[in-house]
Amino acid sequence: MEEFQPIIVKKVIKKHDHHGGSWKVAFADFAVAMMAFFFLMWILNSTNETQKKAIEGYFKDPAGVSQSGGSRYVIDLGGSPQALDANNETRDYDSDYVDPEGVLSAAAIESAADKIERERLKDLMAELEQRIEESEAMRPFKNQLLLDITKEGLRIQIIDQSKRPMFDPGGAQLKYYTRDILLELGSFLSGVPNSIKLTGHTDAAKYADDDDFGNWELSADRANAARRTLVEGGMSLEKVAEVVGLADRALFDEKRPLDPVNRRIALIVLNKRSAAEIQRNAAGGQEEKTEDAPPVRPRSQPFTKKELRENTQRLSDDLKGIEADNLPAPNQYREAEDNQEIWNLDDF
Repeated sequence: MEEFQPIIVKKVIKKHDHHGGSWKVAFADFAVAMMAFFFLMWILNSTNETQKKAIEGYFKDPAGVSQSGGSRYVIDLGGSPQALDANNETRDYDSDYVDPEGVLSAAAIESAADKIERERLKDLMAELEQRIEESEAMRPFKNQLLLDITKEGLRIQIIDQSKRPMFDPGGAQLKYYTRDILLELGSFLSGVPNSIKLTGHTDAAKYADDDDFGNWELSADRANAARRTLVEGGMSLEKVAEVVGLADRALFDEKRPLDPVNRRIALIVLNKRSAAEIQRNAAGGQEEKTEDAPPVRPRSQPFTKKELRENTQRLSDDLKGIEADNLPAPNQYREAEDNQEIWNLDDF
């Protein structure tokens, strides 16, 4: 019988190489990076400058304590972190420790507030200068309207000229153009929240009956005449903090005491410090005291947390409408020794 050779069929199965899974990892990293990028762009677009500074401050000083009572650490791992003291020796972390050179004192905070208000008064002076240029009543007399910033505030002086006096000679009757100027100023000052001080000045010329009526009476009468006209122009009478007649005791030109330029009226838009000083003097220099009133503290001593909140709120109320980006938010503080919580200079 004839034998048959077996036929062997070999099937070759070809497998496709998928090149592994590394590309998936790379794509996932790319997707996460893009998501983080879009989140970043969205946050930058939806936050204002104050919020950005707060976020920046948090990452600069993550140990700062927020008033919400949350953890002081970005990642709270528990335990007791270590820190180095001045001798580079390891010691237990003390949340009350702070570099004394980084302390912002009460005097520094007050100085910052004064600087902000001074800038605000400079802006007000620029606004008034523009108003003078645009006013038909004041523009012809702009050389007799002198504006400057003093330690009391923004001073507006209306001075006499030889051919253009503000008042009738020897009296307190306003010239018609002086009245128009004061009416315009009254309208302008009606929108200013600050208190106003008025002073009247004369030259050194004496009256024949100086004992009965002299420069003291004349300067006071003229200052009061200016006050009445300012109120008529729209300025609230409540804004008037002080009206003073100074006679010839504060000459504009001391070398020429008889010069007409010494006859003038000064309106001062008072800063907060000067207004408070006038109020204290009017009250006999006595401040209200209570049994529970805290003792007077040195100006160099840092604020406590409670004092920071109270003073920040007070400054905010006093300086309404001021862009105070230089001042830190009330919750930007660090703790000092004896549980005194203070602002750090880095927050400015």
